Amino acid sequence: DMEMSFATQEDVFKVIENVIPKVFKEHTDWKDPEGPFVRIPYKEAMEKYGIDKPDLRNPLIINDATTFFKNTEFNAFKDKTVKFIKVPNGALQGRKFFDSMGEFAVNECEAKGLAWFKSDEQNNLIGGISKFITDEIKSGLDVKPNDAYFFIADEFHKAQKIAGLVRIELGKRLDIIEKNIYKFCWINDFPMYEYNEDEQKIDFNHNPFSMPQGGMDALNNKDPLEILAYQYDLVCNGYELASGAVRNHNPEIMVKAFEIAGYTEDDVKKKFG
Repeated sequence: DMEMSFATQEDVFKVIENVIPKVFKEHTDWKDPEGPFVRIPYKEAMEKYGIDKPDLRNPLIINDATTFFKNTEFNAFKDKTVKFIKVPNGALQGRKFFDSMGEFAVNECEAKGLAWFKSDEQNNLIGGISKFITDEIKSGLDVKPNDAYFFIADEFHKAQKIAGLVRIELGKRLDIIEKNIYKFCWINDFPMYEYNEDEQKIDFNHNPFSMPQGGMDALNNKDPLEILAYQYDLVCNGYELASGAVRNHNPEIMVKAFEIAGYTEDDVKKKFG
């Protein structure tokens, strides 16, 4: 990242979006888009891609199906977060493909399993968990002929992570990742805090020295887990190229931010004088 005085996040974005395309254009024959780059809030990135450094050359998207299976008779989905990935024309793959994806999810992603079904040319459901898919669920999932559907059911964060790994693997095995192109994006609006389940307390999510969005007002009046930070990553084709933040330059805001994470004013002064 860059050291800039009296600069906003927007100032950083403008400089990077001017420099990076020119550098890539000079040193590669691959296509690369001009700025401004697409901006994806951290929460959206985790929901749609299961990872905070998504490869946008992969067209597959993760969707949530939890509400559709709320009253399901399929025990593996009961009281779980259910994520699914729709693969257009995926029904053309043979049974071996579906079995091997299940093995990948269990062996490489620590998943309990990878449920699936597919639809034929008449949009009839076949294979996998198709017998548990009611007309109501079918409508909610917007099932189309010849498509395949892969499902992950687990605790919320684990379901997101596994779905993200399955999405990447599907893109590779189906050879649907766009070729010879760089796709840049900003991941921004990172959460300032997270909940530490082991210690039962609020912790910093990423960079404790970044400026919280909303400043002191947000720290005083918002749920800590709802506070966002001026933190951002520049991502290209699944790789993090740069990571930065607007520094917290206000001592009072700094003390308050650390207080929420369990530090006293003396702690802050001693450790971060």
